[in-house]
Amino acid sequence: KRWNYADGSGEIGVISSVTQAFCSTCTRTRLSTDGKLFTCLFAQSGHDLRALMRSGKSDTQITRAIGLIWNQREDRYSQLRTEETTGNKKVEMSYIGG
Repeated sequence: KRWNYADGSGEIGVISSVTQAFCSTCTRTRLSTDGKLFTCLFAQSGHDLRALMRSGKSDTQITRAIGLIWNQREDRYSQLRTEETTGNKKVEMSYIGG
């Protein structure tokens, strides 16, 4: 949601992913500096792309592997959030560019 300043000098926006979950339509992924692929901003762990890329696999194989990771993701934090899950440890957003 976005709001404009009355004088037109700028705007401010809020992504309310917890109160208005959009997990089912999310197309965002994050890549950490050490090669971990995170399919959710609230993920507890990532997938090791660095090892995959250094394994000698072809670009096609790597592309397929990334597609498989994305298509099998189950990290719908905002949709599945409960009192029990809110205490789960998450990766710091500063680590994955959040």
